Amino acid sequence: MAQENQFTQTHLPTPPAEISLNEMRRVLSVPLFCDALDGAGYRHQSPRLPIRPITIPNITLIGRCKTTLWADMAHVDPEPYKLELLAVDSCQPDDVLIAAASGSNRSGIWGELLSTASRNTGCIGVIVDGAVRDVEKMRTMQFPVFARGMNPYDSRDRQRVIDYDITIELDGVIIHPGDLVAADEDGIVIVPKAVEKQVVAAAWLKAHAENQVRDAIRAGMSATKAFETYGVL
Repeated sequence: MAQENQFTQTHLPTPPAEISLNEMRRVLSVPLFCDALDGAGYRHQSPRLPIRPITIPNITLIGRCKTTLWADMAHVDPEPYKLELLAVDSCQPDDVLIAAASGSNRSGIWGELLSTASRNTGCIGVIVDGAVRDVEKMRTMQFPVFARGMNPYDSRDRQRVIDYDITIELDGVIIHPGDLVAADEDGIVIVPKAVEKQVVAAAWLKAHAENQVRDAIRAGMSATKAFETYGVL
C-alpha cells in the first residue's frame, strides 16, 4: 500500500489502454520488464545464459516468440534444413525467432541467408541459444541477432531443427509461441501471456517513475530521499 501511495505522489501519467510493440520498443527495457514481473510474482523469467547482441549494439528487441527446437546430430541428414526453412517461411510480422539449441557450439546455426529470408516474412530478429555465422553480413543488413557466440561451420549434418511452434525451455524459463519477448544488452526476458497486460502496464509506469526520480536526483535530491519520496530505484 505504501508503494501505491508513493506512486500517487509522483503524478504518473495513465498508461494507454493498449501499449503497442512500437511504444514498448521506445520506452521499455529488459530490466523494466523484470521488475514488473517480480511484482507479479514471476521471479524467473530471464534465462541466465550468456546470450548477447552480436550484430547491433544498444538495441532493444521486442516481439513475439517464434519457437524452434534444435538438436545436435552426427549422421547424414536425409532432409537437410527442412524444418528450419519451414519455420522461417512461416514467421509473421513482429516475430522473434527463438532457437533453443542447448548452448551447442557444434555449428553456426543462423546466418545471412536465414536472416534475409526471415526478414522477408516480417520477422524482426533472432535469439540463438548457440552459435551463429556470417556476422559481418548480418551486421551490414542491420538484422538483430542475439547469440552465445560465433562458429563458421554450416549446420548441415551437425545440427537441425527437430520441431517448431512448440513450447521450449531456456534455463528453466518456459517459452510458448506468441509470448512477449524482450532482449537487450542486459539479457533476455519472457513475459507470459497470462500476465502480459498487467506486466506491460507496470513496466510502463516504472519507466515514467524512474524518469521523475532521475530528474529529482539530478536536481540535487539524495538517493535515500528520492527512494523515500518515490519508492522507485
